[in-house]
Amino acid sequence: QVQLVESGGGLVQPGGSLTLSCAASGTIFSINAMGWYRQAPGKQRELVACITSGGSTNYTDSLKGRFAISRNNAKNTVYLQMNSLQPEDTAVYYCHAEGATYYTGASYGTNNFWGQGTQVTVSS
Repeated sequence: QVQLVESGGGLVQPGGSLTLSCAASGTIFSINAMGWYRQAPGKQRELVACITSGGSTNYTDSLKGRFAISRNNAKNTVYLQMNSLQPEDTAVYYCHAEGATYYTGASYGTNNFWGQGTQVTVSS
């Protein structure tokens, strides 16, 4: 199977920056797309950004220009650079791996996986 471990969350003042990292581990053969979602209290989980293995990116329109997603395929790691953070960016940020193909020991499987989430709090 595939495990996703996020890091880099924390408390930051308005206008500050944070970089989130998510490392995928396991007997991974490939991952089609990796991305970040977030869920604020009382709200639904929403897409922040995603990136394919070929480097194509997709962002939620409201976050373009402030957030940047990148990926290291060799390390199965995805990053989210967040700038000019505002209190409304406060949420739990989840890493997502879409179309992750892994070796089961006897064959290959493909599935989607979620990380456990990392808290980002923007407050003065």
